[in-house]
Amino acid sequence: MKIRHNKKRNTAFVYEALVKEATVAILKNDIEKRDKAIKIIRKHFKPGSVLRKDLDCYRSLYENQNLDRLTAEKILKEVKLQNRLIDSTGLFRQQTKLVHDVNKEVSPSVFKNFVPNYKSLATIMQIFSDKISPKDQVILENEIVQRMLVESKEAQHTEQIDSLVYKTFAAKFNERYDSNLLKEQKELLNYYVSSFADNGLELKIFMNEEISRLKQQLEKGKNIAEIKEDNEMLNKTQKVIERLNSFAKEDITDDVLLTVMKTQKLVKEMYNDANND
Repeated sequence: MKIRHNKKRNTAFVYEALVKEATVAILKNDIEKRDKAIKIIRKHFKPGSVLRKDLDCYRSLYENQNLDRLTAEKILKEVKLQNRLIDSTGLFRQQTKLVHDVNKEVSPSVFKNFVPNYKSLATIMQIFSDKISPKDQVILENEIVQRMLVESKEAQHTEQIDSLVYKTFAAKFNERYDSNLLKEQKELLNYYVSSFADNGLELKIFMNEEISRLKQQLEKGKNIAEIKEDNEMLNKTQKVIERLNSFAKEDITDDVLLTVMKTQKLVKEMYNDANND
């Protein structure tokens, strides 16, 4: 029989919920709440901390997708080994401090936040436990491996969410925020917020790739008849390209983030308008 899932003791869930909280705060221009959420992420998930080690174990299983079975099984085996090396008493204490800080500094409502891979995180927490039967252990490990064999979109599509509260929050979040954001904008926001726990390495990689893509799209966009025949639009397009080029020498700030997000929307609209002509 599977044990009851306590999401406040699920390190990865709390981390993802904080990332979501900071992301929504950015969208609402709530600087105070954004800073509080990011401060907690920096404090509790800094490299080398027990919570970061636990989070890395979770992430190795839910972020790796589209693998062959042998590789997925090897990762699972190594993750279980690394997880056993974590001091369980120290982890429990740090989780308690994390929950306390979230409740005090931000809000208890953080724990109701919409986290798309909720079911995967709950399953991973189960396999890290020593309180389930060997039969359930094997069944759950097979579920994790199966998710690692398919692309993340497919995995998320097949997930079943039983909690009515979770469904309600997801619907409200999607209605208020997600419906107004492009896929690439959501991805950028998540990398930006989570960068405070990994020193920005993944964000820098994603940002470099995304800026390169946007510049290529803008250069191609100069050949769209509506832009090509309008000197003012042509000049503005070139200025956007030059602004993107300047980011190579700048730190990734809120202004840089918002400029890239605006450019993402501009490129999308540019090609949508061209296709509709």
